[in-house]
Amino acid sequence: MSRYSMNVQWSEADQLFLVTIPEFADRVVMPCTHGETREEAIHNGEEVIEMYLEAWQIEGESIPEPKILQAA
Repeated sequence: MSRYSMNVQWSEADQLFLVTIPEFADRVVMPCTHGETREEAIHNGEEVIEMYLEAWQIEGESIPEPKILQAA
């Protein structure tokens, strides 16, 4: 599992769970994937993260850093 953030929200209009990845927001059209269940949406989100990271690495592009929650 990656360390990237993932937001999963229900879309009444689409009748699907939509996934956005905050760290990719300025580089990728959002939402980036979806699922009929929360579990499917999360699984698809993880696949999208891996796909973009691999593509950016192959293309020699910079890779966004994951946002890590800092304990107080």
